[in-house]
Amino acid sequence: MIQTENLSKYFKDLQAVDDVSLHVRAGEVLALLGPNGAGKTTTVRLLTTVLRPSSGTARVAGYDVIENPARVRASVGVLTEDHGLYGRMQMEEYLDFFGQLYDMGSSERLERIGYLLEKFGLLEARNRRIGKFSKGMRQKLSLARSLLHSPPVLLLDEPTSAMDPASARLVRNAIKTLRSEDRAIIVCTHNLAEAEELADKIAIIRSGRIIASGTAAELKEQLLGPGEYQVQLADPFDMQELPLLTGLEVTAHGSTWFNFQAGSARDTNPRILQSLISAGFQVVKLEEVQRSLESVYLQAVNHTPLEEEIHVG
Repeated sequence: MIQTENLSKYFKDLQAVDDVSLHVRAGEVLALLGPNGAGKTTTVRLLTTVLRPSSGTARVAGYDVIENPARVRASVGVLTEDHGLYGRMQMEEYLDFFGQLYDMGSSERLERIGYLLEKFGLLEARNRRIGKFSKGMRQKLSLARSLLHSPPVLLLDEPTSAMDPASARLVRNAIKTLRSEDRAIIVCTHNLAEAEELADKIAIIRSGRIIASGTAAELKEQLLGPGEYQVQLADPFDMQELPLLTGLEVTAHGSTWFNFQAGSARDTNPRILQSLISAGFQVVKLEEVQRSLESVYLQAVNHTPLEEEIHVG
């Protein structure tokens, strides 16, 4: 649905996008992460035909961005950081105007506008001028505009920026629903918890290059090492009292708990439980220590050389 191969963009001496290869299938959400100036926005502009690639190829919804730019634009819904809203227009009037640009029929426009305004909780404001909207309402209206023509591809730049928690949750739920409708979605965000919640795959871009890509679980394994687990015991213990467990790396411990790393939880965890119980310890729980996507992101951005790209999955 979205496919780029060695996509690059130069601005004189600056290479803003450097050999970017992305593959997003229908039904998938890709989170594109990276610091400011990393090349996220330029990549989106290449995919929407706003910019022409210096080299490489990109196909969106089956259409080449150079050979069929009009088809690409008709197939894409875009939420940009700069919304470009017309403040003097009423919301319903604004969406109807864009529906006409997409060559939608009158009845289709009316039905679609009503559906989207209800979906994003904007019905009561349908006849208000956009210039009086809050930042969060503007964001929801911009998202509604991007969905107006039911595009098969969505490119969303900070979709929940400036929203209150309830509105942000509404939008995240909407994105999850859209994924199930066989759309390919790219989300650019600095909200790493949001990225982990929404994305099937993650790509981290720095200085125009994709330096790491894969699922959140795969990237955690590659960048942070084997999974970490915690055992909680019922009573205080001394580390010397624990049964000898070959290959077990204890990473931290307290009076009634200890953490360890295991390359294969399926093999290691049952063996640990059996050994502890056989030695007379009462195990309260054994659970995985959650590792954040923030840790993965910081490791990739701060410590991964550009020539050592990490691609898994």
